[in-house]
Amino acid sequence: MVSLPALDRFLKKHKKIGLDSNILIYFIEGSPAYEKPIGKIFEAVRTGRNRGICSALTLLEVLVQPYRKNNEELVNKFYGLFTTFPNLSWMEMDVNTADLGAQLRAKYRLKTPDAILLATAIQFQATGFIGNDAQMKKVKELEILLLNQ
Repeated sequence: MVSLPALDRFLKKHKKIGLDSNILIYFIEGSPAYEKPIGKIFEAVRTGRNRGICSALTLLEVLVQPYRKNNEELVNKFYGLFTTFPNLSWMEMDVNTADLGAQLRAKYRLKTPDAILLATAIQFQATGFIGNDAQMKKVKELEILLLNQ
């Protein structure tokens, strides 16, 4: 687990941070294992200390399980929170994002969704990315912080 001082240093270093889908899921569903770091991340974004960058693909990923379970309350919770959360920007995928994602996927052998999330963060000038997938640590175009490291 990442230490809170290490997370704080990362947040101070990177004013714009890309967020992996699992980070948003931990926040909404209240993962006890990650409660403190997730709270620190979203407080930094809420207050404007950091700007969070998310791909529209993230919304697709976080909504799958609530839709699969017909949990309309959780769907509405995701939409209500994340479409209005201060300093959290949702970016659509365009041709440039797709091209950069393909380059990242080819170079690092990433899964397509991961390549798109990282490409989105890079394209919109994030210098850091927070996730929990060890495969992402291979990427050198921005600094990756894993919560479970």
